[in-house]
Parts: sequence; structure tokens; C-alpha cells
Amino acid sequence: MALFAVQYTYIDDAERVQSVRPEHREHLRELHAEGTLLLAGPLSGAPGALLIVSAESEEAALAALDGDPFLRESVIVDRSAREWAVSIGELPTA
Repeated sequence: MALFAVQYTYIDDAERVQSVRPEHREHLRELHAEGTLLLAGPLSGAPGALLIVSAESEEAALAALDGDPFLRESVIVDRSAREWAVSIGELPTA
């Protein structure tokens, strides 16, 4: 398994984003509990987020997020995945 940085870009409609956010976060909590999603949070400066995903490939990282309500409800206008090689530090383990 490798780590992937997935970047979401959202629509520029804060009210719409907020209306779907509770379902979106519940879905991400489920992915986190199963170990697929390691970290997630909003980016400042523009509507979007960064997610760190454990997967076999960029395609698998995006596929793991296909069930996100933000995607289903067209809140995400763009998303990309890039492999991330940690060179300093480490993520905490349970």
C-alpha cells in the first residue's frame, strides 16, 4: 500500500457545501474507521479539501472515495490523486 494525497475542489456555493457536509463527513469517518482514509480536512483560501488515502494506486485512491456524498451531489468539481512519499515524520498508529 502507498499513500496518496487527494485534492478536492468544491463548487463555489458555501450553502450547498454545508447542506451536504454532515453526510460527507459521516462517509469519511467510515473510511477512516476501515483504515482507507488516514487524514482529511478543508483547505484555506479556496473551497476544497486534502485527503490522505492508503491505496494501491492513484486510481484505487479515487475509487475508494467514489461513494462520497459530495461527489454524488456534484459538490466536487475536480479531484486528483498523487502518490505521496513521506520523507520526514510519520503518521501515528493505533
